[in-house]
Amino acid sequence: MIRPMISIILTVLAVSSCKQPDSNPHTFSRVDIQSIFEDSLLNVRAITLNNTELVAVSSIGDVFRFNLDQNNIFKHRFFSDSLNIRSLALVKNDLFTMSIGSPALLHKNSELVYSESHPDAFYDSMAFWNRDEGIAMGDPTEDCLSILITRDGGQHWDKIPCSKLPKVMEGEAAFAASDTNIKILGNRVWIASGGTVSRIFYSPDKGNSWTVFKTPIVQGMPTAGLYSIDFYDSNNGIGIGGDYTQPKAKLNTAILTKNGGKTWSAVDQETSPGYRSCVQYIPNSEARGVVAVGFEGIDYSADGGQTWNSLSKEGFYTFRFLNDSIAFAAGRGRISKLIFKK
Repeated sequence: MIRPMISIILTVLAVSSCKQPDSNPHTFSRVDIQSIFEDSLLNVRAITLNNTELVAVSSIGDVFRFNLDQNNIFKHRFFSDSLNIRSLALVKNDLFTMSIGSPALLHKNSELVYSESHPDAFYDSMAFWNRDEGIAMGDPTEDCLSILITRDGGQHWDKIPCSKLPKVMEGEAAFAASDTNIKILGNRVWIASGGTVSRIFYSPDKGNSWTVFKTPIVQGMPTAGLYSIDFYDSNNGIGIGGDYTQPKAKLNTAILTKNGGKTWSAVDQETSPGYRSCVQYIPNSEARGVVAVGFEGIDYSADGGQTWNSLSKEGFYTFRFLNDSIAFAAGRGRISKLIFKK
């Protein structure tokens, strides 16, 4: 009897040792929403933050600076004119803002460092590789996307000529919905276009060379396509969008890549969250935790974007994570703190 008993114990131990504990700490079932600032006239599509400060800019040029330690907010205006600002970057102590429409105006703090007058000028997003090098992107004014580069800390910006960029297709542009058309990792940069054609433009070398990849995101209409992208690392990426005029439609509104954007697959229609304007990986989640927001609610995925659950029907346009359980979001009428909980 002893030998069979030992065999049974060893078998149980072997099976138990094969079981892997759930190592994903980012399994959320709800989100608590705390208001920071409310105003019925507020409309915010660009926010940024570091470890001490959240900055948000409204569509009329009001700048909100929220001190994370002191839990207070300060509102002021850089500009004498009302500017519809959709792009924002906080680099050390310098705040960069860019308005849509013509003339497109890019400010470093309160100093105008770039302007562009063209009937089709419309800049959508901005990001920085480091303190000196940054990029802004916008709709085509010729036969390529409008891409600006700075190499001197934002004092001067140069527009890349179309001869050095992939050509856009008819109706291809971008959306200034959440300031997340651009994702930077290391020297790499990915840019999402949208409209009748929606693709990923990619540079491995800080904007010196470019290629472009097709996506299966819903497209074909001026209001459809990618509205937001994020990459967890050089391989794992996610794109989200849809058609804001059909926000409940779920076909091909979320896409995934496992090879750095070269190829993409669409999330199953039954589990897709529908139209959303901003998507972000949860920090330290090993590319498994993802959150998306839009004016119809907040959604969460624990498996890298394959399946989604609704956490809230409260709407926002854009958001950013402070850490792996706290984010800040903004939209129409408010700026809020999001606390994700199990």
